[in-house]
Amino acid sequence: MSCILHIETSTEVCSVAVSEDSHVIFQQEDHSGPNHAERLGSMVDEALSFTDNHAIPFDAVAVSCGPGSYTGLRIGVSMAKGICYGRNLKLIAVPTLELICVPVLLREMVEENALLCPMIDARRMEVYAGIYDRALHEVRPVGADIVDTNTYKQWLDERPVFFFGNGAAKCMEAISHPNAHLIEGIKPLAKWMQPLAERRLLNGQTEDVAYFEPFYLKDYVAKMPQKLI
Repeated sequence: MSCILHIETSTEVCSVAVSEDSHVIFQQEDHSGPNHAERLGSMVDEALSFTDNHAIPFDAVAVSCGPGSYTGLRIGVSMAKGICYGRNLKLIAVPTLELICVPVLLREMVEENALLCPMIDARRMEVYAGIYDRALHEVRPVGADIVDTNTYKQWLDERPVFFFGNGAAKCMEAISHPNAHLIEGIKPLAKWMQPLAERRLLNGQTEDVAYFEPFYLKDYVAKMPQKLI
């Protein structure tokens, strides 16, 4: 199996975890942020000290790669790349919206035919969102949405859709559909990255450490309305 350091800084929460053989053996979270620049370094140092003291060699570093906070993602990815360079480790990129789905799939009673719509807040009635089935297959690509009554209507007319993440609550009044369900309190945390990161490592889905950038910068900015940037 594998030992992976997980770093998550896409929202106001800063978190770090270590997984070994599919079990989380170390985790730290700071919900008082955003203060990633102040807290991430010490949290990573504690994670590295923990594994070094237990003689556990790392195989890779996984980092949440967006969409999300511009500053938060840059801090997290820079830290992950530095560790990969320093310790000659593989880099794994975990999409933030997939990550937010993990605790829902693990803890919530979601119908078999339901769709999942994780949302990251982008101010006003705008969010970054994607739509997934329960196997995390992409039903609709990730995009920057301006939410109104019709934004997700074609999927809501067919089956239940569960909305969650820090952009979801503000959208529920606008969505207002009997098939729309809100799950509160779901945040992207490093401890939930383990199954996604291990699957990517097993499948050889690693990144070029020299050239990797968060998806927020590379894939979304050019397509977003200027008022969102």
